[in-house]
Amino acid sequence: MQKVQNKILTGAQITVQTLKVLGVDRIFGYPGSAVLDVYDELSKQSTVRHYLVRHEQAAVHCAEGYAKLTGRVGIVLVTSGPGATNTLTGIANAHFDGTPLVILTGQIDKSLLGKNSFQEVDIVEMTKTITKAGLQVKDASELEKTLIEAFEIAQSGRKGPVVIDIPQDVFSQNAEYKNILPSFKTFYHNDFDNLHKIEELIDNSTRPLIICGAGVLQSKAENELYQFAQLHNIPIVSTMLGMGAYSKNSTNFFGMLGIYGSNAANEVFRQADLLIVLGARLNDRITSAFDKNCLLDKIVIQVDINPNELGRNMDTSECTCADIKEFLSKINVKPKSPSWLNSILILKNLDKEFSVTTKHLSSSDVIKEIYKYAEIVTTEVGQHQIFAIQYLPEKVKMITSGGFGTMGFGFPAAIGAATASKNPIVCIAGDGSIQMNIQELATLKEYNLPVKVMILNNGYLGMVRQLQKNNFNENYFATKLINPDFTKLAESYGIEAIKVTQKSQLESAVKKAFSDEKPFLIDFIVEPLEEV
Repeated sequence: MQKVQNKILTGAQITVQTLKVLGVDRIFGYPGSAVLDVYDELSKQSTVRHYLVRHEQAAVHCAEGYAKLTGRVGIVLVTSGPGATNTLTGIANAHFDGTPLVILTGQIDKSLLGKNSFQEVDIVEMTKTITKAGLQVKDASELEKTLIEAFEIAQSGRKGPVVIDIPQDVFSQNAEYKNILPSFKTFYHNDFDNLHKIEELIDNSTRPLIICGAGVLQSKAENELYQFAQLHNIPIVSTMLGMGAYSKNSTNFFGMLGIYGSNAANEVFRQADLLIVLGARLNDRITSAFDKNCLLDKIVIQVDINPNELGRNMDTSECTCADIKEFLSKINVKPKSPSWLNSILILKNLDKEFSVTTKHLSSSDVIKEIYKYAEIVTTEVGQHQIFAIQYLPEKVKMITSGGFGTMGFGFPAAIGAATASKNPIVCIAGDGSIQMNIQELATLKEYNLPVKVMILNNGYLGMVRQLQKNNFNENYFATKLINPDFTKLAESYGIEAIKVTQKSQLESAVKKAFSDEKPFLIDFIVEPLEEV
C-alpha cells in the first residue's frame, strides 16, 4: 500500500473518502443519531449515492441483490441498537449464500460502552457466527485501514459479510487521512497436493457425477466446467444456488438436486458411484432427500474455497481447498469412453410436466408468461420460488435466497439489483413472503426503479401448508392468510397495479407490466392448494 497524501479529516469524512477510493458508488441505509455525521458528509457529495430504505433488514437485502448481480461489495449503513439488530437476518442470509457485504453500524460513544447505555448492543459479538469478521473501530485513525481490510475479507476466498461497528464519537474525531491505495491480498491458497489421487478416482469410476454449486458461479468457472463435463461425458446436477452455471439444455444436465429437486437429478445421484462436488455445501436440503445407505455408498471428491466446508456434511474420499476455476484448469483425466451418460438419458422422462386441473390460475402458467419478458429475476422464499426455479429458462439470471431461506429477501433484493441494472428486475413473490418487507414499496416509488412485482397469491403460507398436508393430516393451522388488496396497497404508494384472476387476462396483464420502465405490481390469484 502506498501513501499519496496526508491531511486531517473527521472520522466521518475519512469514512466517506475511503469508500470512494474503494469504488463504492451506492449505499443502502437508514439514518439515526449515531451515524448522522456520516449522513451529513454523504449529503455534501455526489459520488456515493445513498438509497433510503424503510427497514434495516431491507437495506441488507438490497445490498445483497446489488452484490449478487454485479459481483461487487454491497454496502449498508445503519444506526446503533435496533438499527444494528434489524440487520441480523440479512447478514445471516449473506453469510449462508456467500455474498460480499460490508455493514457499517453506528455505536454509542466509547465512554458509554459496557454500561447498558441507551441503544447499546454488542453487534460484533452477536454476529460472530454469521460474518467472516466483526471489527470495531475505537479511534478515527483506524478507520481507513479497517475499511480496506473489511473489503479485502469480504471478497477473498468464499465471499461473505463483514460488520464494522463504529462509536458515534469516532465519526466526529479528527485524524490523519493517509489516502492509502488498496492492494488486496488473497486469504486462501490452492491446495493441489492430492490432485493425482483425485484424477485417479475419476479415471477409475464408472458412474461419475458432477454436483455444481454456487462456488462455480462465484469463481466464474462456467466455461471450465462446461469443457470438463463435455470432454469427459460426465452428467451434471446442480444445487439451488448453482442453477445457471451449466446450460439447462445440455445433454449432460439433469436438473436441480435435493428435496425440491427434479426426479431425474435425484435418481442420477442414487445411481452414481462417484460424486465430484464443486463449490457446494451438500446441506440437509440435499442429503435429506436420500437414505443413509445411499449417502454412504458414494466415493466423494469435494472441492471448495472454504476449508470449513470440506467433509462437513458428507464424508469425503478426497477433498481440496481450491478456487473452482483454477482446479478445473489443472485437472487432467482420461475422457470416459464409453460413458454411462447415454444409458441414463432416459431418466429425464421422470420429469414430465405435472398438469394441474383447476378453475384458478396455475403458478406454472403465470411463471411461464413472466419468463417471456424477464431477464433478471429475484424470488422470495416458498412454493413460488421452487416453481420459478423449476421453469427457469436458459436466458434468465436468478437471484434467490438459498442457504437461509429468508422470506422478505426477494423484493428488496430486486430494488438493490435495479439500482445497477439497465434491464427491468422481476420479483416473483408469494402473498406471505411479500408482506415481510412490503413497506419497501415506498423505496421503490421514491427512486422510480424498474421493478416488476409478481405476486402468486394463493391465500396461504403455501410451503408450510403443503408440509401440514403431508406430515400433519391436513391440519392447516396458522397458514391461511387474510391479505390486503395488494393492488390498492401498491396504488396507495403511487405504483400502478393489476389483479389477474383468469387465464384470459394473463398475457395482456404481463405485457402491460413490461410496457415501460416504471414500477408495476400484478396480483395473480392462483390455485390455493397447488403443490410443488
